[in-house]
Amino acid sequence: MINKVVSNAIEAVRDIPANATLMLGGFGLCGIPENSIQAILDKGITGLTCISNNAGVDDFGIGLLLKTKQVKKMVSSYVGENAEFERQLLSGELEVDLIPQGTLAERIRAGGAGIPAFYTPAGYGTEVAEGKEVREFNGKMHLLEHWLRADFSIVKAWKGDTAGNLIFKGTARNFNPMMASAGQITIAEVEELVPAGTLDPNTIHTPGIYVQRIFKGVDYEKRIEQRTISPTKS
Repeated sequence: MINKVVSNAIEAVRDIPANATLMLGGFGLCGIPENSIQAILDKGITGLTCISNNAGVDDFGIGLLLKTKQVKKMVSSYVGENAEFERQLLSGELEVDLIPQGTLAERIRAGGAGIPAFYTPAGYGTEVAEGKEVREFNGKMHLLEHWLRADFSIVKAWKGDTAGNLIFKGTARNFNPMMASAGQITIAEVEELVPAGTLDPNTIHTPGIYVQRIFKGVDYEKRIEQRTISPTKS
């Protein structure tokens, strides 16, 4: 069995070139590949097209890459937590493709499944429909949407083995599994790395066939994107 382990994040992202298209897993700040993002930041890779549900926050996640202007284009659904993203968008410094969340998820899933296009009613009658083919099914109008694929998919899992099999924990099982299947090369960082054969096959979310590189991450911050607390009672 092929051992897919690399030593660290720097080794994992070693050959990502300028102007590459990346998929970055996570939902908000949950399940994001923190170590890999930091390695991309440190390497100074520029001109990136990033496909991600969101754009992080100003000082964390993809927001770090936006701050240094390493991102050329964002393909996302929810971007409301990042002031630098907003500034770059309004000033014309950043290309942005905003996609309904369900459509984004399905376009990524389609990319992994080898389905080049599909129809969905989401976005019909809005700006999302501009320039897209429209067809009626069962009395309802649908838009033609195309798959999304990436040069590199970078995901974060709770546990993985040396063959690249992955288990995601709780809400971190969001965009990560579908992105893992839609990249030409998939990089997985995990909190716990175990020998091949250790994981129960019935619990594996992403089979190792989709993963080319895996490493054990370090120093995960576990941030809360929006923390709301009750006022202190006197």
